[in-house]
Amino acid sequence: METNNPNVFSNKDITVTYNPRVCIHAERCARELSNVFRDSVIPWIDLDGASTKKIINQIKKCPSGALDYCLNKKEAC
Repeated sequence: METNNPNVFSNKDITVTYNPRVCIHAERCARELSNVFRDSVIPWIDLDGASTKKIINQIKKCPSGALDYCLNKKEAC
């Protein structure tokens, strides 16, 4: 059985997970919020690239559900 190993990125406000096995590579995240979701730089998610609100709004647009988030102060991540 294969395991899902999502990539986890955090700052003081938010924790973002990216599950590459679910991603359909629509690239919507990189096109619409390229300061955060960078396609040619590692680590490819930079949570300092935009406000938490903009990051959340972009994650909600992910067509595959490969991106998810939780707020560090309100939820157990």
